[in-house]
Amino acid sequence: MYFLRKIRQSNFWIRLSSWEYWPFEIVYFPVFFYWLWLALRARNFFFFSASNPGIEYGGMLGESKFTILNKINDEIKPKTIYIKSDIKPDELENIIDASGLNYSLIFKPDVGERGWKVDQINNFQEAAYYLNSIDQDFIIQELVDDPIELGVFYYRYPNKPRGKVSSIVIKEMLHVVGDGKSTIRELMYKNPRAKLQLEELEKNIPELITLIPGKGEIKELVPFGNHCRGAKFLNGNHLINEQLVESFDKIASNIEGFYFGRFDLKCKSYEALNRGEVKIMELNGAGSEPGHIYHPGTSIFKAYSSIFEHLHALFQISKINNQLGVSYLSIKEGWFVIKQTPIFKKLRMTFSS
Repeated sequence: MYFLRKIRQSNFWIRLSSWEYWPFEIVYFPVFFYWLWLALRARNFFFFSASNPGIEYGGMLGESKFTILNKINDEIKPKTIYIKSDIKPDELENIIDASGLNYSLIFKPDVGERGWKVDQINNFQEAAYYLNSIDQDFIIQELVDDPIELGVFYYRYPNKPRGKVSSIVIKEMLHVVGDGKSTIRELMYKNPRAKLQLEELEKNIPELITLIPGKGEIKELVPFGNHCRGAKFLNGNHLINEQLVESFDKIASNIEGFYFGRFDLKCKSYEALNRGEVKIMELNGAGSEPGHIYHPGTSIFKAYSSIFEHLHALFQISKINNQLGVSYLSIKEGWFVIKQTPIFKKLRMTFSS
């Protein structure tokens, strides 16, 4: 019995027993065959490249976050600056001072996904450490402290005046609730979602996990709404209404060449969301997923249904744009672009070492 209990409490079992923790390659393996079917219908494997003419490669293959953000009106996005990877720490500090930004700040790779190297930087020392730990260009954003973080999926067919908000995910930051006697480490160990992040926090913030929160005290552990960093993704599709769709029609119509993707944003309230009073931290294009599928307890078959629905919309939008004169990437062009992406370079280094 002890042996079985240890297995059930292990990180391996936590990941195995809930598909939301399975590796991306395993979850998306069946999706590849539907993708292949759509590619055959389009007669081009890179059909998605026509989905968002205003975003490089439609937003699927190593697109620049900064370039996309530059297409969004300033009043609905945080102040953002672009930093080259070869900059020196003192030069970085001068740029931050000149920009009018103040710590705390968000640092993230200009090309990256799934929360990789996204950090909250609180002072010059942390900024210098981050600079030494990254080998690619990155962006710095002012910290948005609005209490609600969401992913809003929107798409519009190019021949239609109105679009659709097809998915809303509510992002609940990783946290524990104190009992007045247990350390954060002990509280995390009792929470499967938090337990998966324990090793990372022990390595990066060891002083945090030794604290004892008061009874009922909510202690946020990771300030980022990334699923791989422990955030809980909740189905927020009940928030979709006519006013919300109208607001995102207006937002999207002001973004040149955008038809399909997910807005990662914060807002002060759901009423503000309906009015389009938001701060958009990222806009992801053709490579976006409808985040609500990761709601705990959602069956993988229901998730696939939503993924296939969005892929079909992506195919239709790309096809219409192609008929309107937007070219697809050729096989040669597409393969060249894939070889330049950070993930491909990492894989090549892994298998060559």
